Amino acid sequence: MSRAFQIRIQPEDFDLSTEVAQLRADNGQVGAVVSFVGTVRDRNDGSAVSSMALEHYPGMTEASIAEMVERARVRFGLLAVRVIHRVGLLQPHEQIVLVAAAAAHRGEAFAGCEFIMDYLKTDAPFWKKEQTPEGARWVDARESDETARRKWE
Repeated sequence: MSRAFQIRIQPEDFDLSTEVAQLRADNGQVGAVVSFVGTVRDRNDGSAVSSMALEHYPGMTEASIAEMVERARVRFGLLAVRVIHRVGLLQPHEQIVLVAAAAAHRGEAFAGCEFIMDYLKTDAPFWKKEQTPEGARWVDARESDETARRKWE
């Protein structure tokens, strides 16, 4: 994948403005950048959440996301994409994920960003476990996430 299309799985936090600036750098064709930042909620399914642990399968995760980013690039004419997904132990309000898509026009950038995010929520090989007062529990994709992904089929 080229420098314009980056996927990073990391425990470290990220800075949105830095990532978007790098995404746009040296590409005068970019007319629109759409970004999504997901954060850890302090409540989910009626319970307080004190932390979330995220795990992945190194190599497989990046390859899976790269395949979806390539599909988005072709489908929406994206000029650049940045996907950063954090792993490890995260606290409420911390950033989990960044998806940023650049295109010549806003419609393609919005659609590309949403397409990639819908995939990440349902099919990317991540495992999430929330710590709640009732104990630890695994987090599965919601039916609404599955419905959102199906609209792209």
